[in-house]
Amino acid sequence: MALLSNLPDLAAQARESLLRRTVSKPAPSAEADNASRQLASRLQDQLRIPTASEPPEESTRVRIQDRGQFLARQERWEELSRLIRGADNRKVATHCGMPHADLLSLGARTDVVLATEHAIADGFTPSLQGIEELEDVLAEFPDDYAIAEIVAQTHMDIGWAWRGSNWSHEISDRNMALFHAHFDRASDILGSFSRTALASPLLAAAQCALVVAKPQPAMHIADAYERLIDLNPANTAPMRGLGNFLLPRWFGTYDALELEARRTAARSNPVWGNGGYTWVFLDALRVDQGAARTLDVDFFIDGLRDILYLQPDQHIANLLAAYTGITMSPARTPVEAPDVVREVRHAIHSMFDHILRENLRELHPLLWAEADLGPNPGTFLPPRGALLRKGRDTALNAIATHFKNDIVSGKTLDFSQGGLTLSAQG
Repeated sequence: MALLSNLPDLAAQARESLLRRTVSKPAPSAEADNASRQLASRLQDQLRIPTASEPPEESTRVRIQDRGQFLARQERWEELSRLIRGADNRKVATHCGMPHADLLSLGARTDVVLATEHAIADGFTPSLQGIEELEDVLAEFPDDYAIAEIVAQTHMDIGWAWRGSNWSHEISDRNMALFHAHFDRASDILGSFSRTALASPLLAAAQCALVVAKPQPAMHIADAYERLIDLNPANTAPMRGLGNFLLPRWFGTYDALELEARRTAARSNPVWGNGGYTWVFLDALRVDQGAARTLDVDFFIDGLRDILYLQPDQHIANLLAAYTGITMSPARTPVEAPDVVREVRHAIHSMFDHILRENLRELHPLLWAEADLGPNPGTFLPPRGALLRKGRDTALNAIATHFKNDIVSGKTLDFSQGGLTLSAQG
């Protein structure tokens, strides 16, 4: 995020865009245009919120993942394996619970997976050289579970690249066959380490990933994720993954989603309070309107409050602010959505005000950009600099829109470590 110092100031652009939509209608007259410019200029001083140049959670994730990628490129497999096994055994994680072992593995397979994804997206048959070279490494270290996990996860990532996220009946027979072929190979690799998986969060995560290709995944998905979540309840990724795979379009039902969300909340209560319920539903609500029908919205909002209280971190605050303010925005609710969906989204969106006033201290733009792009951003994302600009612009517009009456009346909004203060300009 050091690149932000070289970027143009986006505050005026964001607020001027806001003014065009919410404050006044641009008129063809020079007088109206001048008034709009003056007001936009005034807003430059009225909405004050720092942008984190290097958010610790994001920078730690990038640093660890880059380390895994570097060691793989240098073919320093023994060193990489020692790092992964050490982090896995000690359950070392980022401040917000992402395991270092997972990040190192992700970095190690990034080059092979991205090359495959880009080839498929461009309509070409991807080269097998990358995965064959990883298989050669596994043959050199056949008893090393960290190496085995990297190769197995690479096969699964490639399988997903062939399958995509569409409904099963929308996928060609060839692509589905390739999906199963890669998952079968991953299953063979991991089969030798089934006992190790009982104590290793890294291998437990790999076993969860395998479940989707089983003949009857619905019979296994909840148990597999329960084991993984219990090994490391601070890591929210498995909770969010469980909620997604329990949707009817995958391997569950809305009733099963509700049940497992409650069970997860009960088991993870010492870490998240009621937040386990919220984490399980978080992505499910984002991708499937039907999930709102079984949601206990009061329980969900209680969980939001517990998460923010028990994990007073700006990464979490930005993640949930973007979720409540952007993802659950009434303006983004489909016109054809049933009343129950509108009511649920409106109730969740109401927490945006609480998060802005009580929790948000600085902007982490990438989280806002992710919310703005939605659940299916595609294979080819904009460059990092563009994502940072997009995220900051999205955040500033959402905040200014929410407080538009205060801004128009001349108040200054100052976000700082002490919280949000609104004061009249002198």
